[in-house]
Amino acid sequence: MTPKQCRMARVGLGWTNQQLAENAQVAPNTVSNFENGRDIQPSSKQAIERALLSSRQVRFEGANCVCIVDKP
Repeated sequence: MTPKQCRMARVGLGWTNQQLAENAQVAPNTVSNFENGRDIQPSSKQAIERALLSSRQVRFEGANCVCIVDKP
């Protein structure tokens, strides 16, 4: 997941920066830093990705694509 994919997925889900941070159990600043291309801890990036995928509405394809699907 790239920073751009993260932002697209978050917005596609209708989540705020705060909501993603809460779901990933990271600080909102961590989400903001990642989405703006700053380095964050690999464990934080994994937590953010897991939180987005746990919605069961997000799928990442390649380095540029994010698919948002209807709720199962």
